[in-house]
Amino acid sequence: MTVNEQIFEEIAACEKLLIGIGEEWKAEGIPDIGNLYEKMNDLIKDKDFFLVTTVTDGEIFKPPLDKSRMVAPCGNVTWRQCSKTCTKDIWEPGEIPKDVCPHCGEPLTGNTIEAENYIEEGYLPQWKAYTAWLAGTINKKLLVLELGVGFKTPTVIRWPFEKTVSINKKAHMYRIHETLAQLPETVKGKADAVLENSTEFFRKL
Repeated sequence: MTVNEQIFEEIAACEKLLIGIGEEWKAEGIPDIGNLYEKMNDLIKDKDFFLVTTVTDGEIFKPPLDKSRMVAPCGNVTWRQCSKTCTKDIWEPGEIPKDVCPHCGEPLTGNTIEAENYIEEGYLPQWKAYTAWLAGTINKKLLVLELGVGFKTPTVIRWPFEKTVSINKKAHMYRIHETLAQLPETVKGKADAVLENSTEFFRKL
């Protein structure tokens, strides 16, 4: 059985499904990124899943994926914040037509970790939902798919996922990355490393 077939079977059999999406999934350079997310939705829509992404381009928030089951701790460039952070307000795309802060007149910027002063309040409600969901995975058959996550922000996905897998006796993880698929001793025997670009791998699932 190929790794692709194993993952396909494990998705069908798992009770809980945790997916992490990293920098290999940036829309820049991937013209069919929307098709990949549609394929992901087809695979997981009937599962009890949660999705964590460090990608900030906002593509993942377009239909059809369920927004209530995902969180973007590094922000989303389509959400807007005051570039000078005169306010904690965060606006939806197009909500402020001139893209200038209605409070101080300064330009708006993407609500991401690239902002000079990142306003984290935007993702916190979904982070609370995620941590509550994660608490419910203990002693459940948990499948963890880590797709294209490197070391840019390892404290968001990479290291917490390793900890989750090491704690849960029924968990199994696939770490898929073109160059950074190595696994620590803490998850040996409970995880598989796939040394391949995760978007190319996912196309073949």
